[in-house]
Amino acid sequence: MLEKITHLQLSKTLYLSILTILFAFPVMAQDKPELKIGGALRFNYNLSSWKEGQKKRGGDFGYDMFRINAKGSYKGIFFDAEYRLYSEEFGGGFLKQGWLGYNFTEQDQIHVGLTQVPFGIQQYNSNNWFFNMTYYVGLEDDHDMGVKYMHTGEKFEYQLAFFKNAEEYSFGSNSEVSSSRYAYDIAGRNKEVNQFNGKIVYKFGKETASRFGLSLEHGGLYNIDTEEVGDHSAFAAHYEITKGKWNGKAQFITASHNPENADGESRDVVTMAAYGAPYEVAANFNMYSLGISRNVPVALGPISNLQFYNDFAYMEKKVEGFTDSYMNVTGVLISAGNVYTYIDYAAGYNHSWLGGNFVDDFAKGNPDAKWEARFNINVGYYF
Repeated sequence: MLEKITHLQLSKTLYLSILTILFAFPVMAQDKPELKIGGALRFNYNLSSWKEGQKKRGGDFGYDMFRINAKGSYKGIFFDAEYRLYSEEFGGGFLKQGWLGYNFTEQDQIHVGLTQVPFGIQQYNSNNWFFNMTYYVGLEDDHDMGVKYMHTGEKFEYQLAFFKNAEEYSFGSNSEVSSSRYAYDIAGRNKEVNQFNGKIVYKFGKETASRFGLSLEHGGLYNIDTEEVGDHSAFAAHYEITKGKWNGKAQFITASHNPENADGESRDVVTMAAYGAPYEVAANFNMYSLGISRNVPVALGPISNLQFYNDFAYMEKKVEGFTDSYMNVTGVLISAGNVYTYIDYAAGYNHSWLGGNFVDDFAKGNPDAKWEARFNINVGYYF
């Protein structure tokens, strides 16, 4: 009971603090509102090693996604929103991000709404269309509902954030989190609540630009059945280097989840969901990732650049009897005006989206599993 009261009091205090910050600063004059509309239309071809029927017909080519982006500002307040529409099988339509912002100075900014969680290498810990395995456990390009403060200095960047919860659509007393969402969040009988994030990045080097950062995340897990609040936490150390046309990304993550489940419910796994389908993830794990890319400028008709890359990740599950997971993607991004084409060869071992058993590959896994692969081409027009 004490823990519940503490979370409630903390939430009220933070709401009052947020309102004080938003209205304590003078609004900069702006005579006319500004609005920019953009978006993308994407199609996808894939050929998967574990789909016999697909292999016999030479793969499938079809609709991937249509999105609309909107950015605007007026009287010192600005916003950024992105709505995506997938097929019903992949969750249908949902908001990827949508937030209001304010610039206190050229270096200091605040976001309120569905905004990116400050954790690890951003914006992406990957180069390919599939992202890295960090995405599939909710630790890459995640977006939650809350408030975030950002400072961008010459040598240091830091972000502090509080998230009341992940995307919420039903607002019912005992409603489960919807699986129709862009980023992976805790789902099933648990819900993310009152999460704090802190991230700091030190920048150094000129010809060889380096970014070294540390990220920390801690929050509650409210269980619908027991009405008790467990907790989850994650820590990341990350390094990114850019030299000329080369870029490298390296990251270590350790994460733990301690849900207050009902009797008989396993605490070795948590349920996560996105794109219309939930699956299980090991409650405690370490994750190691490494990515490298090189840009090659070309002049081949409309094609202006080729970016070659390789992204690797290893998930070490800290639960006895669970089999670890791996992912590796090799590919090239072709840039031709507003058209961007990813050609990827994605391989996975105990990876829910790359063969095997979708439900528990990131949890218990299968010690007798074999590597599976998917050849994928994604073509998108971005406007």
